[in-house]
Amino acid sequence: MTVPPLSRRGLFRAAGVASALAALPAWARGHSIHRQRGGTPIRPGFDELAGPVIDLSVGHGPRIVQGRKGHGIAINGSVPGPLLRLKQGDSVRLNVTNHLAEDTSIHWHGLLVPFHMDGVPGISFPGIKPGQTFTYEFPVRQSGTYWYHSHSGLQEQAGHYGPLVIDPAGEEPAEYDRDYILLLSEFTPLDPHKIMHRLRTGKGYFNFQQTSWSDDYPLSAEDRRMWAEMRMPATDIADVTGSTYTYLANGRGPQEGLEYLFRPGERVRLRVINGAAMTFFNLRIPGLPMTVIAADGQNVKPVEVDEFQIGTAETYDVIVEPRAEAYSIVAESMDRSGMALATLASRPGARAAIPPLRQPPLLDMGDMGMNHGDGGHGAHSMDGMKMRDTLLLPPDVKVGPGIDMVSMAPVDKLGDPGLGLRDVEHRVLNYRMLSALEPNADTREPSRLLELHLTGNMERYMWSFDGEMYSAVHDRPIRFAWNERVRVKLVNNTMMAHPIHLHGMFFELVNGEDAAHQPRKNVVIVQPGASVQFDLTANEPGDWAFHCHLLYHMHGGMMQTVTVMGPPESGT
Repeated sequence: MTVPPLSRRGLFRAAGVASALAALPAWARGHSIHRQRGGTPIRPGFDELAGPVIDLSVGHGPRIVQGRKGHGIAINGSVPGPLLRLKQGDSVRLNVTNHLAEDTSIHWHGLLVPFHMDGVPGISFPGIKPGQTFTYEFPVRQSGTYWYHSHSGLQEQAGHYGPLVIDPAGEEPAEYDRDYILLLSEFTPLDPHKIMHRLRTGKGYFNFQQTSWSDDYPLSAEDRRMWAEMRMPATDIADVTGSTYTYLANGRGPQEGLEYLFRPGERVRLRVINGAAMTFFNLRIPGLPMTVIAADGQNVKPVEVDEFQIGTAETYDVIVEPRAEAYSIVAESMDRSGMALATLASRPGARAAIPPLRQPPLLDMGDMGMNHGDGGHGAHSMDGMKMRDTLLLPPDVKVGPGIDMVSMAPVDKLGDPGLGLRDVEHRVLNYRMLSALEPNADTREPSRLLELHLTGNMERYMWSFDGEMYSAVHDRPIRFAWNERVRVKLVNNTMMAHPIHLHGMFFELVNGEDAAHQPRKNVVIVQPGASVQFDLTANEPGDWAFHCHLLYHMHGGMMQTVTVMGPPESGT
């Protein structure tokens, strides 16, 4: 599918849409779609909607990706849903009609909205019942690259997501000639509830890269014994893999020919959105450097790299200057079980070489939170832990069936580019390389430190904060006073990377920059056996979700509610 040449300021059709689209069809104006389970096949790619009033319809229907068939959930008939193009300083009204047989919702990921417009059932609103229309209405307070998705059940896995771009009220700080979206995601023919069931009952069910005594992984006999004792393979990188997933670029599989057209010498902006349910992607364009200009919608000082890891729900904007006939845009899943693929093409049909999948990465002692001074016992199974070992966990962490492993000595890894990217020869982005372009508004010293531990039991597929699943703590929120300045420390006591997302507010990563230029984000990857700190100004009143953005981890309990008290009444 070729994307036609587009001007920077023109009404651009997102990549994956047929050229020269005419007036929007009826379903794009919010009319009924997919009332029956069979229904009209869901289209890949997306159209664009703009204006002060936007109508969105959530329905279901069959999906076909590279010959694989499954059932999906679409917004206005497509996966991804339509690109929403907004303008900073405007107000918008979004009418969302639910044509499913179950409740639904839309969360505006990364947007600063009143909490009752945030779209999280049970926290900020009751959800949208079948046959009902809910109107989201809010002022557009920011600019940048964002996205939207369901926060109901496991609908996001089935296709309930779409891109969102907000143009600034003034000029863009970066110059470019073309403006494209690359939304990464996954397709599976399996019902997401079946995936969740298999994760809970079949450890390693989707991992086809198991280790054995006869494999060719670079592991010593001692390493193999250690991993065997911990009852997990060193290849346990991703819970759900290419064994069931087809990785998508704008709704299209790697064989379905997604193209972005350019003229040699032009500056092309790629807005990369990770809309996957469970996948971290390592993205590179062989032979073409990328200049990162924004992270999670917020401008950063330009930094040139050759590859970056993008966690689930993160966004990065990059500028590239292609000059050859074609380039392959390669987004490998972090465990290297598959890739999403697109092409930068100087003419329709032009292609570049596609590199093969690289060797799967292996977890190492650092990922296990290894304390090199403890005699080689960096991670412990809770089944064999002695009481003295439990003292390594702070009192606030509830030791019980929700924890089966403990990283002994998590450390700051903001300089870690991510699993599989530590030893490559080219330049790879890490969080320490990010610096806010515009100074932060609040540079006060935090008044307190809040430490939270990311915990889990991989055998039972239970995930939690401080050893307690959301079902046990939903009525005990994390409370912040109005305008309080807090430093939050996240300690990952598990062996998996977690992309942690805070709704309703941005935070500033404590990454070595001065307080005015700590990068603003709303998602941060906490690497296995690592800790991360960020500063937060609690100035958005209401109740907000705070969770791991790996869908099945959130569904498995790694979620909390954050409550920000409202401003004091005048005169008090």
